[in-house]
Amino acid sequence: MTSRLTDLPEWKALAAHYEEVRGIHLRELFARDPRRAERFTLSAEGLMLDYSKNRVTEETLRRLAALARACGVETARAAMFAGQPINRTENRPVLHVALRNRGNTPIYVKGVDVMPEVNRVLARMQAFARDVRSGAWRGFTGKRIRAIVNIGIGGSDLGPAMAYEALKAYSQRDLTVRFVSNVDATHIVEATRDLVPAETLFIVTSKTFTTQETMTNAQTARAWCLAALKDEKAVARHFVAVSTNAKEVARFGIDPQNMFEFWDWVGGRYSLCSAVGLALMVAISPEHFLAMLDGFHAMDRHFAQAPLERNMPVILGLLGIWYNNFFGAATHAILPYDQYLCRLPAYLQQADMESNGKSVDRQGRPVGWQTGPIIWGEPGTNGQHAFYQLIHQGTKLVPADFIGFCKAVNEVGLSRASRDDHHAKLMANCFAQTEALAFGRTAAEVATATEVAGRPELVAHKVFEGNRPTNTILADELTPAVLGALIALYEHKIFTQGVIWDIFSFDQWGVQLGKELAGKILPELIAQTEPELRHDSSTNALIRRYRGEP
Repeated sequence: MTSRLTDLPEWKALAAHYEEVRGIHLRELFARDPRRAERFTLSAEGLMLDYSKNRVTEETLRRLAALARACGVETARAAMFAGQPINRTENRPVLHVALRNRGNTPIYVKGVDVMPEVNRVLARMQAFARDVRSGAWRGFTGKRIRAIVNIGIGGSDLGPAMAYEALKAYSQRDLTVRFVSNVDATHIVEATRDLVPAETLFIVTSKTFTTQETMTNAQTARAWCLAALKDEKAVARHFVAVSTNAKEVARFGIDPQNMFEFWDWVGGRYSLCSAVGLALMVAISPEHFLAMLDGFHAMDRHFAQAPLERNMPVILGLLGIWYNNFFGAATHAILPYDQYLCRLPAYLQQADMESNGKSVDRQGRPVGWQTGPIIWGEPGTNGQHAFYQLIHQGTKLVPADFIGFCKAVNEVGLSRASRDDHHAKLMANCFAQTEALAFGRTAAEVATATEVAGRPELVAHKVFEGNRPTNTILADELTPAVLGALIALYEHKIFTQGVIWDIFSFDQWGVQLGKELAGKILPELIAQTEPELRHDSSTNALIRRYRGEP
């Protein structure tokens, strides 16, 4: 991009257009066009996106697509799929798409096709998963493995943990699977409290095998295991590694033959489809894991090939630009109406905020526009009884994505047509919320309601302004393939927005400073004698309070 974003003619045209349409209500937009829902609905790879309840017209979308082209979204997309080093600050390609390249077309990094290595690791993962699931892999005492504990943090934890919850219905139920990330000892203690060391296998996931939180938890798990099994040789049967550092893996006691590699062109928050997903593959089977990869790949191809105006990730990205940069919406809610997706908001929180939480452009200059939004959410209907009040009647504009399924994984109730059916009630709430947020309830409508009869002072409190934008993403059923397509949808949305904001979405320098300072403070917390403290007065006082010093 040669021009600053806000200097582009396409941006200025959007700003002028915003002034023209900002006051239009969704009631008016739907009244004007009886076919609005049809015009603003798109289906791709098992997902249906209804974006009709957004404060946009066809002209808005044309202008947004023009901005995307002016910002080079199509060129950047091609560069990513071609393996070019678009992660410029680390001089790396960004090739999570290679991990799920089910077409197996060559993808090159520095002239070398990466697909043979990707396929080799994937084959090793499958063989290992089948051995654990079948009982062929035995612990040190010869007992079958009945518990898997994944130790990682960030992308090495959130991805597989989220996907395991999402696909729990497909998991081997006699195999306990848990995830430990927090360096707080409570996490590892509670995760192992009811497990049997002789029947437990730990998967330690750290690219360098030096990540402080991960290796602290791994050492605690190692001590817990050896306290029961009494032999250092047991480590090799109860620990495997997902890493690139064979020397440190061997020093820990893990056989390097049981190290599963991944590559520096895979960012942590995009690494679920790599060996980082090993615990998930063991839990749900290689076959279901591969089906998930199929879903990822299908959405990858849609994103790569569909024109911007009919491209689902691009449309979501452009709508986010519209609200974030023109309406000033600082947050975006992810609201899955499926309990299995309870960890999806947290997963997308990392994917989005770690990617696009940047304040300098690709030339290192301070941006003059708002970048990534705050991502948050909870599964429905829990959120309805928590924060929906603010979304409906608060002073903040909160765009939201509602995610639902036509068929329940767990069908409980008298029948689909019964008022006692759980899923019908769940989805009735989902659809009702988007309707209420869009159209609200006017003072005139409230005044005629029986609940305010004789109490006109209540009318203002019961008015719903409406005009609150939502997307609805609907699929037939939550399957591994659908989950893959859903995650890829959001990955590419994030990419699209990063290109338009002229920022690098695939580094995360913002997590480094706190780590560096923690490394300096730790020795001061555990020193036998009071160290000389050279921090600010607040930090010095906190350290002294922790040490119990006056």
